[in-house]
Amino acid sequence: MDDRALPLSTRMRPARLDDFVGQEHLLAPGRVLRKAIESGRPGSMVLWGPPGCGKTTLSRLIATYTGADFQEFSAVTSGIPDLRKIIAVADKQLSESGVQTILFVDEIHRFNKAQQDAFLPYVEGGTIILVGATTENPRFSLNPPLLSRSRVYKLKPLSVENIIDLVRRAFEYDDLLMSSQLTIDDEALHYLADRASGDGRLALDTLELAANAADKAEKRPFIIQLSLIEEVLQQRSLRYGIDDHYDIISAYIKSLRGSDPDAALYWLAKMLSSGEDPRFIARRLVIQAAEDVGCADPMALIVATAASHAVADIGLPEAGIPLAEATIYVACAPKSNAAYLSLKAAMEAVEKMQPGAVPEHIKGHPQGYLYPHDYPEHFVKQQYMPDNLKGVRFYNPGEFGYEGKLSKRLEKWREAE
Repeated sequence: MDDRALPLSTRMRPARLDDFVGQEHLLAPGRVLRKAIESGRPGSMVLWGPPGCGKTTLSRLIATYTGADFQEFSAVTSGIPDLRKIIAVADKQLSESGVQTILFVDEIHRFNKAQQDAFLPYVEGGTIILVGATTENPRFSLNPPLLSRSRVYKLKPLSVENIIDLVRRAFEYDDLLMSSQLTIDDEALHYLADRASGDGRLALDTLELAANAADKAEKRPFIIQLSLIEEVLQQRSLRYGIDDHYDIISAYIKSLRGSDPDAALYWLAKMLSSGEDPRFIARRLVIQAAEDVGCADPMALIVATAASHAVADIGLPEAGIPLAEATIYVACAPKSNAAYLSLKAAMEAVEKMQPGAVPEHIKGHPQGYLYPHDYPEHFVKQQYMPDNLKGVRFYNPGEFGYEGKLSKRLEKWREAE
C-alpha cells in the first residue's frame, strides 16, 4: 500500500523504542518491559490502557525487536476459524525456520471465556507469543488461566507534553506534512494536545484533517491556527470507553463518600456529557445514600430515590438538575456505613452459623409475648434473637448526625432490665 494512503497516526509509528512517545514507566531504559523486549524474550502479555496510548504500536515494536512474524487479529472482526488458520501457519513457520509469531489480539476482552481458552494451548506450547490489547480491566474481563500465562502491563493516557512532542515530530518527520509547508502555532498546538484527552491517535488524525483543510489555501507556508483546530474538533473529545465507564463512576462514588460535592458534580457532569445512562447514575446514587450515609441522615435516601424517579419521569437534559441536587445532598450529608456493615454481618451469620429457631413467644401464635405499646415509652425488653445468637450485635451505630441519637436510644434500651 502507498504510505500516502495511510493515516498520519499509522505513518508516525516509530521503528525504535527510543522514538516511542509516552509510557516511560514501562519503557524507560532499565524498566522491566523494555529489558524484556530488548532481550528478545518478552513472553506473552496483555497491554491494558485507554485508546490511543500506543498498544498496537508497542506490539509491532516487540515483533521488530524479537525478529518474530507479526500477525494482527481483531476480536471484533475475527473468530476462532481465523485463529486456527493463523496458528497453522505459525506452527509450520516455527518448525521449518524457527521463527516465532507474535499474535496481536486487539480488544481481546470481547472474546468470551470459551473463545479465550482457545489461545491457551498455543501460548503454553510456544507456538505464538500472545500480545492482547484491552481497554478493560483484564482482571475482570479475561480468563484466569490466560492471565496466569501472561504479564499485564498498564499503559497510561499520554500527557499533554507527550502529545505536543508527538505533533511536533509529525511536522519534522512525516514527508507529506513536510512537503505541504505547514506549521502550527503554539496556541493551536496546546489546545489540540489538551483536547486530545491523552489519545495520541486522535491528536494526529485531527492534525491530518486540519492539514487537509489547509491544503485548500493558496498561501504557503501556511500556519494552522486555533480557529482551524477548533473547527475540526468541533467539541472537546471526551473518551468514554468501557473502562472509563467504570473508572468515572468509581470516582463519582468515592467523591460522594469522601464528602466532596465539587468533585462529585464534576464526575456527574463528565458522565452526562459523555452520554452515560442517567438511570445508571441514579441507581448508584440511591445505593450510596443507603451505604455511605445510612441512618446518619435517612433523608439522603429519600432525596436520592426522588431523583431516581425524576430521571425516569422527565429524562435528559432536565433530569440532570435533580441528579445534581441529590449529588450535593449525599456528598454533604454526615456519613455512616453502619447499615451496610450490619447487613453484611447478619448475612455472614446466616451463612456460617447454625440456623436459629424462632423463640416461642414471637412466633405467629405467641405464648408469653409482651406487647411493647403496653409499656412506658413503648418499650419492654424481651428476647427476639434465636438462642444461639442471643446478645449478638449486628448494628453498631456511629456518632454523627441522626445516628448519634439512635446510638443513645439503643444504649438505653440495651441496658434496660
